[in-house]
Amino acid sequence: MTGHRTFGLRHVPLLSRVGADRADALRTDIDAATEGWAEALLLRVDRRNQVLISGGRVVLGRASSLGTDKPPEHAVFLGRLRDGQHVWAVRSALEGPEDPDADAEVLDLRRAGEVFDDTSAQLVATATALLNWHDRARFSAVDGALTRPAKGGWSRVDPVSGHEEFPRIDPAVICLVHDGYDRAVLARQTAWPQRLFSILAGFVEAGESFESCVVREISEEIGLTVSDVQYLGSQPWPFPRSLMVGFHAIGDPEQPFVFSDGEIAEADWFTRAEIRAALDQGDWSAADRDSSSRLLLPGSISIAREIIESWAALD
Repeated sequence: MTGHRTFGLRHVPLLSRVGADRADALRTDIDAATEGWAEALLLRVDRRNQVLISGGRVVLGRASSLGTDKPPEHAVFLGRLRDGQHVWAVRSALEGPEDPDADAEVLDLRRAGEVFDDTSAQLVATATALLNWHDRARFSAVDGALTRPAKGGWSRVDPVSGHEEFPRIDPAVICLVHDGYDRAVLARQTAWPQRLFSILAGFVEAGESFESCVVREISEEIGLTVSDVQYLGSQPWPFPRSLMVGFHAIGDPEQPFVFSDGEIAEADWFTRAEIRAALDQGDWSAADRDSSSRLLLPGSISIAREIIESWAALD
């Protein structure tokens, strides 16, 4: 077979970009965190996980605007910018930028991820993941006791027993199945609009490896037996707390599709030329819905788009 062994991601997935120092040592250094608070920047995330954006960057206000001399209990520490300035995030109503002439708009990560610079993408993805976790983790999983944030928002502690819990991440695999030559499988979930297709994904089960999950999920969803499962890359997906782990695998176009779990409405083998033509239409939200294109493909914020584009770019 040709092509698939050199297949890799052409770009870092949008939500996997790094532009700031996570500075994890400061999470337990209360004195250092407090010292940096006076000059720290603040990211506000509202209840709909929206932020203010201006010029491709997330709007960061002054932490001092909260009127406290140290980080409040509900603030989460995101790291340091390249100049050493601390950045924190809080769940709150949004406030306009300090410059009244700045052209700012309210957007969420799904709709704005492709316009963010690296630093903004990292800060918003991290803040969204942490704040969503705190919203759902106020009580101990051990005894139901009310817990309190600790370590700059990176853990929660039962003040009575001392039991500590950390942010939960749900790993999921996402895989492009192809024949090793010029065709790949795309599928449409039952809840999706007509013509919107993507690659296959599913959550990893307890006691299961990523590779085993790929084989199981593809068999369950479309009935294909795949082989030669190879890792591509990963991307956080804080909706609310997933980590998407990307793969590609080889399938047999002669094997019939079987839709046994009810999640997939239809699937088909598409040629590289067909997929390239669909990519030229943009993503599903921007493409002309009245066009004659057989396919609408996922947006650039998803690792699915990067995987599809990287495979389609092969000669």
